[in-house]
Amino acid sequence: MVIKVCGLNDNKNIKAVTALNPDYVGFIFYSGSPRFANELDQETIKNISSKISKVGVFVNESANVISKLIDKYHFDAVQLHGNESSEFCSAFSNKVTVIKAFGLNNSFNFAQLNDYVDKVNFFLFDTKTDTHGGSGKTFDWSILDNYRLNIPFFLSGGLSLDNLNEVNEINHPQFYGVDLNSRFETSPGMKNIELLNDAFNIIKPAI
Repeated sequence: MVIKVCGLNDNKNIKAVTALNPDYVGFIFYSGSPRFANELDQETIKNISSKISKVGVFVNESANVISKLIDKYHFDAVQLHGNESSEFCSAFSNKVTVIKAFGLNNSFNFAQLNDYVDKVNFFLFDTKTDTHGGSGKTFDWSILDNYRLNIPFFLSGGLSLDNLNEVNEINHPQFYGVDLNSRFETSPGMKNIELLNDAFNIIKPAI
């Protein structure tokens, strides 16, 4: 499975994280997040290896703002973490990879994802909260059995060294990758490189 490290906002820390060679790195452009990436250095982002996909994360943002930030930072993908419609998502599909995030709980209706078929490249399944991610909480992964579309998904929400071995046991044909965030931090936006390195060692042998 692939590894996405999300919620980066410190330029020195970004260099340390990307030295670990994750598959994706995410930068959150949502002012309500403690990981808001409003002071990114363009040169730092430009120098990230082309083998690492750079993801801009947005919550109910305007198409104009998203497009400008894609161009400014040369993002390879966008992650839409709000109430974005399938039509809104598809507007970016000819420019970048599109990841649509959904918060899951035991009453989640997977039928609502049908509208996004052929409009997005990936789903990201996070724990349903009022804060659009970064809660550090997991959801009941058994409900993933109810997901039957052919669009690959990232798993997010409370992933940590305590449960990554369990993550490796998830057997779903569309399980594509993990999204590591709040449980691998010294403070919001500052990733603990030692913890991430340990996580990579757990996940990568499972490829």
